[in-house]
Amino acid sequence: MSESPAPQRPAYVAVCGDGEPRGPDAHRILEWAEEAGHLLARGGATVVTGGLGGVMRAASRGAASADGVTIGILPGTDASEANEFVRVAIPTGLGVVRNLVVVTASDVVLAIGGRHGTLSEIGLALRMGRHVVTLSSWRVESDHRVGGPTLHRARDPREAAALALRLAQAGPEQPS
Repeated sequence: MSESPAPQRPAYVAVCGDGEPRGPDAHRILEWAEEAGHLLARGGATVVTGGLGGVMRAASRGAASADGVTIGILPGTDASEANEFVRVAIPTGLGVVRNLVVVTASDVVLAIGGRHGTLSEIGLALRMGRHVVTLSSWRVESDHRVGGPTLHRARDPREAAALALRLAQAGPEQPS
């Protein structure tokens, strides 16, 4: 009796960014997040976010428009706090510590815009062995050569999604 191979799970791509983008670029950031979410879902990825508003909502909306699966890792204990485009809401009760869960649940992280919460997710992702793609987000430099995953800058949502999908296929590396 031969066993059939285990089904391959889709790539899980976290899309991180500001929950309430402000400033002159806010509209563009939200458009980019929605387009990236759509392209990721069309590429077969499951889109993982923090489940709330802003970039998280826009990415989930884009993924949902392509009939993609969206997962929201929520900071609170109430699943109803998730935006309306989240298919699977996971309340954690962890507050901002849920950023670690978002990153750990994903194969690669796509940061679009963002403030300090996004920066924390970038740092956690690199620490956990996840590659990070940034689009109009933080520039991270180090005076020390460190091996392992790297930060990749994209110019537009199409490049960001394609890069995230390619890196997700390679899978996470061992945490440093």
